[in-house]
Amino acid sequence: MQMLKIKPMTDKYIDRNRALNAIFSVIMAALLFLSVNAWGAVSNTATEDDSSHDVMKEFTQDDRSAKSEIVAIPDKRKHLIMFIMGIPLLLLIATTVSLGVAMVIYDKKVFVAHMIFAGLSLTLAVGHAVVGLVWFNPF
Repeated sequence: MQMLKIKPMTDKYIDRNRALNAIFSVIMAALLFLSVNAWGAVSNTATEDDSSHDVMKEFTQDDRSAKSEIVAIPDKRKHLIMFIMGIPLLLLIATTVSLGVAMVIYDKKVFVAHMIFAGLSLTLAVGHAVVGLVWFNPF
């Protein structure tokens, strides 16, 4: 077996490494200085004024005097709407699956139709999920 021969490092490589280390150190020091300076600027603006707190208070106040139309819909109607959305969703998924099976097993050329039905299925599924989360998940 042959042994690997390791070449000794020459002065040219040592000088290049020292130069790269020096450049890296300068860049790191500059980044550290900039981050400390930015942190000081942010901490000064936080103590200057409480107007941002007043602005956010307007958005976070509890105003339950008026019910929204979305909340005013009875649960029975919400369930009916979800059911009506679910029927075409199941039909689209079944069509997508059958087109996929036709492509793979029976070697039919229905890729474009398969992709169109898959896109419609995904769109309706996302809409169904969003409506379900908004109506039935208490936030």
